[in-house]
Amino acid sequence: MHKTAARADNIFILLWEVNFLFIKRTDLALEARELFEESGASLPGGIRSREYRQGMADVTCIDVCSEEGARALGKACGTYVTVSLPELWMRDSDSVFTTAQTLARELRPLLPENGAVLVVGLGNRFITPDAVGPLCTEHVIVTRHLLEQMPDEFGGLRPVCALTAGVLGLTGIETAEIVRGVVQRVHPSAVIAVDALASRSASRLCRAFQMSDTGVTPGSGVFNARATLDSKSLGVPVVAIGVPTVVDALTLTADTLELAGQALPENPRLRERENLMVTPKDIDALVQKSAKVIGYAVNLALQGDLTAAEMEQFLS
Repeated sequence: MHKTAARADNIFILLWEVNFLFIKRTDLALEARELFEESGASLPGGIRSREYRQGMADVTCIDVCSEEGARALGKACGTYVTVSLPELWMRDSDSVFTTAQTLARELRPLLPENGAVLVVGLGNRFITPDAVGPLCTEHVIVTRHLLEQMPDEFGGLRPVCALTAGVLGLTGIETAEIVRGVVQRVHPSAVIAVDALASRSASRLCRAFQMSDTGVTPGSGVFNARATLDSKSLGVPVVAIGVPTVVDALTLTADTLELAGQALPENPRLRERENLMVTPKDIDALVQKSAKVIGYAVNLALQGDLTAAEMEQFLS
């Protein structure tokens, strides 16, 4: 009887995963946990969660510590930290640096204390919702060449290099192949991969920054997953940073109907919307500011407590 019950639980989790993949899509571990809880099931063992306030941000840290927990959330084992910002953060001219400080405090524990770091901007800079990664690298202070050429003047800085890998359709080369080649040449102690994500909720677009130590699968947010960048494929720790810029249309429809007390109808024509992604009308400004915040956060996490003026001077 015990074996039968356990088997039933496994079937339920499998059915829930199918529903998750085809009905409600998200890259955020926080939302994956919400979806599982909304299904009426109890979270399996091996998932730990804590929430706290940091300045104007709400921080949620989820640790996935077991294979059962990983299957339940559809996330690899590891740590996922989500920094959620208030709705008005984009309109605050002083919010970039303070938000970057908040992200940096959560990012530092995920990174090795010493050694060079390679920052990789994933995505297509010619498609605005996918341009967070490439735009972010423009705000990262690169120092590896300075330390090699002028070690006495810049000896106090940590070696950092940056790469915008492009996408397969533009380069003809898998992103993972490009990054792996650079890693083998540069020998960093860690890779920071920056990418755009997908959310289940329009209210979290460009407001929920997720960091994890599990790596990243480029293109997974828009159903175009490429080879995974993680410690197994690259041979060094990979820390992923992302912010959602799109919502899957079916997911948005289902959540909107649920708020109105209705269920998504079983209509085959809805499948015609499976590849439709929704993004805000002011996505240009949202992506620009989000990319700058992530770039500044990387600088503060790697180079210590720089002032805003010092950072601008390095980047000028």
